[in-house]
Formats: sequence, structure tokens, C-alpha cells
Amino acid sequence: MAVDPSAQGVLDLFEALEIPAFESMTPEECRNVFEELRDPDAVVADVAKVEEREVAGVPVRVYTPEGTGSKPVLQWMHGGGWVIGSVERADPTVRELCNRSGCVVVSLDYRLAPESQFPAAVEDAFAVADWLAVNASELGGDPALLAVGGDSAGGNLAAVISQMRPGVFGLQVLIYPSLDMTFSFPSIDTYAEGFLLTKAWMLWFRDHYLGGLDVDLKDPQISPLYASDPVLSTCPTAFVLTTGYDPLQDEGLAYADKLKANGVAVQHVHFGDQIHGFYGMPQAIPAALQALDATAQALRDELAS
Repeated sequence: MAVDPSAQGVLDLFEALEIPAFESMTPEECRNVFEELRDPDAVVADVAKVEEREVAGVPVRVYTPEGTGSKPVLQWMHGGGWVIGSVERADPTVRELCNRSGCVVVSLDYRLAPESQFPAAVEDAFAVADWLAVNASELGGDPALLAVGGDSAGGNLAAVISQMRPGVFGLQVLIYPSLDMTFSFPSIDTYAEGFLLTKAWMLWFRDHYLGGLDVDLKDPQISPLYASDPVLSTCPTAFVLTTGYDPLQDEGLAYADKLKANGVAVQHVHFGDQIHGFYGMPQAIPAALQALDATAQALRDELAS
């Protein structure tokens, strides 16, 4: 299966821009490049309310959809390898998720590496999850109808939180998640270059997130794929989205299989002709809207009150 033409267009654009290899940059330089690539005039969906606030010491942006009454809540963590990415860059995607799912979405501005290395991002995600489990009603949400999700590094955090907070969430949404920091699956090398996310860039992310720390790469709070079967069996229903031209493809597939083997209901959606990152590019890659719709449907189905 060939790369989707619209996704190939994105790859061609990046090549035409002649941006230096991301792994050759400092974190600040990399963040600046991605900020410059963001179109400040892009049309984004309207939602009923957007509020900046702090939850359990963590800055968050809360998106509320139209409608009355208590609503399901989605805790969302953006991607970016724990080093780049932001609530602002995730804003268009989160708006779509809010409207399409009917969820209040709490988008976390968690601490980034290397300024704040592991486990800072995990701690921030834990803190918000614990707060929502008790106080979601303050945001117009129902603490009995919680979901957690994210893309790439955010998917890693969502998987970790799902394992460590059994019974809190009814659904975990894992969008091409990073789940194995040992980088041992074949797709890491098969798609090491040429599809936006590269193996070299992944090593750069890992070095900034974990470099210099005395850690085990198979620690489930780093690589949730290596959680024990008893822990996996307590996880909530999962919506797992993978892409074909993606170094992370194999670990996403493996995690979906491990969850199923431990009795967890899993909806796995695979976009074989897509690249890592397409989910956040609906204006450039129309298939992203299909992915958002599938995610929203899973949220509505699993969190129906």
C-alpha cells in the first residue's frame, strides 16, 4: 500500500522546506521550528467554552461542548516526544474531539524535558487524573464517565495512567502511542527514515526525556508495553490507532494484542497508508477527520451515561 497522496504531500513539503534534521537541533530550536510551521490563521472549530485554569498544580485548557447537563470527560495529553508540542499546537485537534464526542476535554500543559525529565510528565498526568476522579463535576463533567488519551508521547502517558489508576477511566485512547523505549520492534528500522518521525529523532527524544537518569527502559512507567499481565488485566477498554508508515507501528499492534490477551476489550483501527502525526493534520490530510470520527464514536459508545 502506497502512502496516501495527501500525506505524501506533507512529506514533500517538509523536504522542500529544507529544515535541518530535527535531532541536530536543541529542544528550543525544535520547538521554535514547529511553532513557525503552525498557521495562526487556520480555521478552527468553535466550542461552547474554552477556559485556561490550573488543576492539581498543572496548567490545563478545558474545552466544553454545547449542551446541558453533566458530560463525560476526556483527559488529553499532546504528543511531541515529551520534549516539544504544546496545548496550543494540540488546540485544533482537541476542539474537534470535544465537538465530535460531546466530552469536556481537559488538555494538559504537562512539563517537558529536558527541563523536567521523567517522571515529571507522568506525575502531572497522575495529578490531573486523581483530581478529575473526585472533582470532575467542577468542570461540568461526570467523575463516573472519564476517559484518558493522547497521541504518540501523549499516548504513552495515557497508557501509563490507565495501568496505574485501575477503575478510574472507562476508556483509554491511544493514538499511535510510544510504548516501548527499548526500540526493539522491526518497524523502528523499517520506517527509520523518510516518514517525518525518524529513528534518529526518536533517539533524540529519548535522550532528552531519560538521558543521564538511572532507569530501566522496561519500567512500565516508561515503556507500558512491559507491564505485567495482572496489571494489564485491570486496564480500561482501549481504542488503539496505528499507522502503516510509522516506526511505532509494531509496538502499537503488540500492545493491542497484549491487552486483548488479558481480557481487555480493544478496538484497533489501522490506517495503513498514513504517517505518524497525521491525526493532527486534518486540514492537510482528510483521513484525519475519519480518525477523529472513529475516536469520537468510541468515546460516545464507551462513556454513554
